[in-house]
Amino acid sequence: MSVKSLRQTVQSLLPSLTPVRFVAEDGAAAKPPAGYTEPPAEVLREAYRRMVVGRRFDTQATALTKQGRLAVYPSSRGQEACQIGAVLALRPDDWLFPTYRDSVALVTRGIDPLEVLTLLRGDWHCGYDPAATRTAPQCTPLATQVLHATGMAESIRRKGEDGVAMALVGDGATSEGDFHEALNFAAVLRAPVVFFVQNNKYAISVPLARQSAAPALAYKGIGHGMRCEQVDGNDLVAVLAVLTAAVEHARAGHGPFLVEAHTYRMDAHTNADDATRYRDAEEVQRWSAADPLSRLEGYLRARGALTDEDVTAVREQAETLAAELRAGMNAESVPDPLELFDHVYAEPTPQLREQRAMLAAELAETDASPASQPQSQPRNQTQLQNQEN
Repeated sequence: MSVKSLRQTVQSLLPSLTPVRFVAEDGAAAKPPAGYTEPPAEVLREAYRRMVVGRRFDTQATALTKQGRLAVYPSSRGQEACQIGAVLALRPDDWLFPTYRDSVALVTRGIDPLEVLTLLRGDWHCGYDPAATRTAPQCTPLATQVLHATGMAESIRRKGEDGVAMALVGDGATSEGDFHEALNFAAVLRAPVVFFVQNNKYAISVPLARQSAAPALAYKGIGHGMRCEQVDGNDLVAVLAVLTAAVEHARAGHGPFLVEAHTYRMDAHTNADDATRYRDAEEVQRWSAADPLSRLEGYLRARGALTDEDVTAVREQAETLAAELRAGMNAESVPDPLELFDHVYAEPTPQLREQRAMLAAELAETDASPASQPQSQPRNQTQLQNQEN
């Protein structure tokens, strides 16, 4: 390869020097970035609706945690533009690989909110059907789902399909070996996968400066030979524009794409975390000025694409969802202990069958079999409909 060709190759991989942005923090239009197309107004209106609903879901889930209805909840308040932009950039038949903080993305994906919270309630490892929803279980270990996304994308490629996999990760996950192994495999195989890093500035309590010396996390893809970009993660318009381009890049057979979104986690890491120990109120207040929801609302209002009536209607929808979520979570769940063995392997091993039989015998002896218990809370929409009928 000549020096000129090498230079052109490197330039084609590099991210923008500054994060891509369409909307300023005050909601005013910014200078349109080169190479990206602004989504249509109707798409942005739908994104706004989903952001309002998503934030109400998030605040309601946080309240349920304080009431003891959830064991834990990692809030994503402040990161809604990332999660909703990611889902809207995908087709329903594409695959999504979320982290534990991406509950709003799952609700946006169309998964029943009660099923989304099943994991965080402590009932099941996953409350929805991953195959039916094309959404992998929420991942608690850092970066392990990135390898899964690469594997799924490679299987899609080998089948000759035009699907795409998208892996959501936090900034902390980029320090894990799994992250780099996944990027390397994806680039070598030219797998149709998008790696979307939500850089919220803290891996729990460790600030970004103590994790990486890279000028931006987007540059981490360069060494693996993949196209990279960075975007203002609190600007929904920019997030959706960049991710749409990244998904199209992967779908067209041009290989993987790494996108870093610069955003901020407004609440603590989880309800068990004291964020005041590692960041001050001034920092949080400064990021509040870049709130993605008010930012998009101001932008749409200025363009005449959003009215007071629209805002009121969307907020009413959000309150309806919150009420339904409260009602569903107030119903006590009575898990069947034997379900522990149902999804360990596709075909149970002899040892697993033996262990299941032993537990069943113990439950029968103590009169604690599932038949003697009240009916458990339905775990999916079909069960809910059957019960209502």
